[in-house]
Amino acid sequence: MSLRGLRWTAPIAVLAAACVIPPGPATIPASGAAGQPRASMTSPRRKGENPFKDAYWVLDPESNARRTADQWRATRPADAAAMDKIAGQPSAGWMGNWFPQIETAVKTYVLVRTRAGGLPVMILYNLPYRDCGGYSAGGAGSVQGYHAWIDKVANGIGSRRAVVVLEPDGLPLLTKCLSPAKQAERIAMLRYAVEKLTALPGTAVYLDAGHSAWVKAAEMAPRLQAAGIALADGFSLNVSNYQATADLLRYGHQLSALLGGKHFIIDTGRNGNGPPAGVSGDDERAWCNPDGRALGSPPTTNTGDPLCDAFYWLKPPGESDGRCNHGPAAGAWWPEKALEMARNARW
Repeated sequence: MSLRGLRWTAPIAVLAAACVIPPGPATIPASGAAGQPRASMTSPRRKGENPFKDAYWVLDPESNARRTADQWRATRPADAAAMDKIAGQPSAGWMGNWFPQIETAVKTYVLVRTRAGGLPVMILYNLPYRDCGGYSAGGAGSVQGYHAWIDKVANGIGSRRAVVVLEPDGLPLLTKCLSPAKQAERIAMLRYAVEKLTALPGTAVYLDAGHSAWVKAAEMAPRLQAAGIALADGFSLNVSNYQATADLLRYGHQLSALLGGKHFIIDTGRNGNGPPAGVSGDDERAWCNPDGRALGSPPTTNTGDPLCDAFYWLKPPGESDGRCNHGPAAGAWWPEKALEMARNARW
């Protein structure tokens, strides 16, 4: 089971190519509490502190959900109001080999958000043999190419604040399609990325650890340790998946106990109804555009759990998991699926 879906951010690509920094987008407090202190997004962060503390989320005025809601407003007002649930929440920016100038793309993404006083949250997704050749296949062509790509990402971030989620499904899929030699290469590449990015003064790094219905904690913990979790801020759970928050919190605590108390973040974008009943976590019907799903908790730092730094929408709701269950290509915007999840949301 893999990530199943990229985020093709055409507006970012256009901005990066043009080297244009537009007016800052709107921001909302990460805690949900108005009037909270606003952390500086240009000064070094205190290592070991929750990187989301006192941060503000950034709302993308050019998101697919915002564009769709605005298009529907006059003719489909009820549907537009439902779509506003998605447009009114932040989500992460995905960075991969679809950007020909990755350093410029990252720099643009980070500058737009930090200039508005918000915290940029990015997913790095470019490992060789990505997704084991599945719906989201691709990635760098070699170890050297990946190292060079990470170097450019680091240059793009510079000294500014940012949160990076590193390589969703890279460790969960470690043994599925890679020889022992390629597994060792992947671990070394992830460690290189962790070391490079955590050396930046404002960057927090979360290594992806899959989710609660995938790899057992006792098996995942050594993979994380080998990939450099000791240097990272923590790990991410449920990226692009549908597992219930309660199950993810339990799994997060199991992993944390094996990793010296490391913190974690959870993708709650599409887990409002949990996974489909009657299928396992590794069954395609459980993760590839399943019907009847719902938006989960809006992004917040008020998780109610001291080990969970934030709930966040790491995969934007409404982007396809792949060409399955009548869906378009991985990462393509699917407004009717977005509308279904928004209508099913319990808020």
